[in-house]
Amino acid sequence: MWVARGGEGGDPQGGPMTWVPPACAHRRLMDINTFEENFRDKKRKTYLCYKVEVREGDPWTPVLEHWDYLRNQGADTPWLPRHHAELCFLDLFPSWPLDQEKQYRLTWYISWSPCPDCVPELVEFLKKNSHVSLRIFAAHVYTYIHGLRDLRDAGAQLAIMTRNELQDCWDTFVDSQGQPFEPWPNMDEHIQEESQQLQTILRNPEN
Repeated sequence: MWVARGGEGGDPQGGPMTWVPPACAHRRLMDINTFEENFRDKKRKTYLCYKVEVREGDPWTPVLEHWDYLRNQGADTPWLPRHHAELCFLDLFPSWPLDQEKQYRLTWYISWSPCPDCVPELVEFLKKNSHVSLRIFAAHVYTYIHGLRDLRDAGAQLAIMTRNELQDCWDTFVDSQGQPFEPWPNMDEHIQEESQQLQTILRNPEN
């Protein structure tokens, strides 16, 4: 559907209109520059796009009211306390009325893999919420980050974003103005290098 760029509740006369899929029409979307600067370039911010799905029989069913994105606070937002995007998500999660008798799957598309300060919090989160599984697809991985093995051993799935995840992130969370996702130069090489780096980290018992 066509909506005002500021959201469906925006004034169509007050700004340009943009096409978004109906499932995206009731939530905010990041602009193209933000996506490219953080998921393509190695800008030192963390953007976390999240999707929640619930197990209804065999398939996973989207819980669309809990699809959105977050970013780290404080680095260039001095009016907010410093808080990593992962911890912002953990602060938000308890406010959701999820049924603990059902199984939920969280999918994160994150511009940088979790840091050593966030990993213990995520491990504890998974231990306390056995009805939740977590998949983390990172665009970039920090070098030799301690604790990622602990996060994997706690049940989290860790991987580098491939073309499929980048495409899905673009389709779901970006105000693309109707533009298709276009792979950037050397993208496949970058994915391969980051994937090898992540596997090295997960194989090394000191990380």
